[in-house]
Amino acid sequence: MATRQIKMPVKKEGSEPEAEEEFSQRKRPERGRFLLQVDKQTKGSYTTLEAAQAAALAIKKKYPIVNVSVYDSVDNSSTLIEAPAASS
Repeated sequence: MATRQIKMPVKKEGSEPEAEEEFSQRKRPERGRFLLQVDKQTKGSYTTLEAAQAAALAIKKKYPIVNVSVYDSVDNSSTLIEAPAASS
């Protein structure tokens, strides 16, 4: 079998390593205190409880079968969002 030469990229002496952290699909950056979870999967983060509950309620109205909750990352508590009662 023939041998192969692998060329390594040349680094410049003046270049600084990037300090910015890369996020993959598994770990997304969390920016807010309140996390929106759908079927125990985090879908978004919000800085206020009202914004998180409004987003959770919109999802619950559209998809009433899924479990929607708002997790408070500071208090380590979770609030399950119920579907609004249908008026007859």
